[in-house]
Amino acid sequence: MKRLILACAIIAFGPALGGCATVMHGVNQDVEFKSDPSSATIRLAQGGTCVTPCEIEMRRGRDSMVTYTLEGFEPASVYMQSRLNGAIAGNVIAGGLIGGIVDGANGASNSLHPNPVYVRLVPVGSGREAELLDGDGQVISTVDAYNASVETDVREGLTEQGLAPTAH
Repeated sequence: MKRLILACAIIAFGPALGGCATVMHGVNQDVEFKSDPSSATIRLAQGGTCVTPCEIEMRRGRDSMVTYTLEGFEPASVYMQSRLNGAIAGNVIAGGLIGGIVDGANGASNSLHPNPVYVRLVPVGSGREAELLDGDGQVISTVDAYNASVETDVREGLTEQGLAPTAH
């Protein structure tokens, strides 16, 4: 009987739960920036800077690009892609069509990737490529290879925001 009451309550109040991801996760997320070596300055396409290691709160639903600079090292720019995350499933389960629309519109159902954005910089003139690392410092790929895999989507998102991407 309790299960029946719970199921009825979810169905009845599902639309009222509109924006579950908005409520649970918000429209912003903390993104961690790391570099090897540390103390690189990062600059976001939308504005904002910090020195690694650092963390910046960013909009979940907006693609971005971050550029790392450190004296004696080649600059490296990494695309940040806003991707649909599992939060949308809560709206589907709860029957919150309105919530799904709200979360989709404000970006709360997305997350920025990669996170952390961890880059191994290369010395000027070394001929090597900067590498994208996972949270444990293991190589995921080169920055160029990662950027190529998400470039079309992210460049479109940046253009829609009125930002002119320069990395490729």
